[in-house]
Amino acid sequence: MSTEDNNSLDLYTWATPNGRKVSIMLEELGLDYNVIPIDITNGEQHDSTFVSFSPNNKIPAIIDHETGVKMMESGAILMYLAKKTGRLMSADGEQYWEEMQWLMFQMGHVGPMLGQTHHFVKFNPGKAPYAEERYKNETIRLYKVLENRLKGRNFICEDYSIADIAIWPWISRYEFQQMDLKDYPSLKDWYMRIASRPAVQRGYAIPLDLPVPLPE
Repeated sequence: MSTEDNNSLDLYTWATPNGRKVSIMLEELGLDYNVIPIDITNGEQHDSTFVSFSPNNKIPAIIDHETGVKMMESGAILMYLAKKTGRLMSADGEQYWEEMQWLMFQMGHVGPMLGQTHHFVKFNPGKAPYAEERYKNETIRLYKVLENRLKGRNFICEDYSIADIAIWPWISRYEFQQMDLKDYPSLKDWYMRIASRPAVQRGYAIPLDLPVPLPE
């Protein structure tokens, strides 16, 4: 990783679960890349230059100067980087589809639902009791799905993959979600297993130098 413009890949990101997916992926792959922080708390995601290659006004986004590819959407970026390097995603067959279904599980359920939990439960408590209850209950349900999946498993699929990299940063905000990982022992073991990876620790600290949250 570098903050200087001397590498072939630019990462536009901020310290969110979706942003951390891609910085962790890049660190796991050992790719050199430039970090361009997009401070979403100050509205930098609406800058016209950023919007020109990330039209949904969301981080993360990448520009790969080696191939000319410009991409938004974290799940698609993970797939692009995996295919580019031939790592962390199966090439084809049953295992590929196993990884894809759990990646889509993150994109369609874990990210959107836990994100709404952050909004209503963490940042706007008391304003919408129905929404708080709805999203907190859905967070509990999703944690149970992951707990059941991880019983007897080290990773979401057979090997460490983009499925783990996509889901883990969302679970790293268990405190935002008012969730206690002790209630989900298999999920907690998985969380700690991935948290111990040096590349995950480096990726989590981008673009803000923050430590990985560790449950008691």
